[in-house]
Amino acid sequence: MVAYANAGDQYRQQSAMTASPGELTLMLFDGCIKNLKLAKIHITAKDYAKANDTLQKAQSIIIELLRSLDMRYDIAKQLSQLYDFILNTVVQANVKKDTEKTDLALGFMTDLRETWQQVVRINRAKQQGSREFA
Repeated sequence: MVAYANAGDQYRQQSAMTASPGELTLMLFDGCIKNLKLAKIHITAKDYAKANDTLQKAQSIIIELLRSLDMRYDIAKQLSQLYDFILNTVVQANVKKDTEKTDLALGFMTDLRETWQQVVRINRAKQQGSREFA
């Protein structure tokens, strides 16, 4: 079992090292979504220590998403406000152990992930198209 865990860790590490910036952002969304889903499970089971851990991981990821924004662009300013709202919602979910707030944050993060995935696909298609003409 340890060998599989190590292999999984190695695969994730290699994937992160070879991913584009867009794909890395997608990985952050995935990690946040995963932790929000786990937090909801832990809150429902009244395992508040594990809920706290997973919600803090989600908070850290949202903070990383905030830090990655290039504030020279208007969209980054708008995303910053949205990330701040989501971060505040996750903090409140943690303080109150509130699954409704967890669901709210999860909904926003899932929508953002889907949008970001489309951006990554479009950029990948553009890059492949420009290579065909090179």
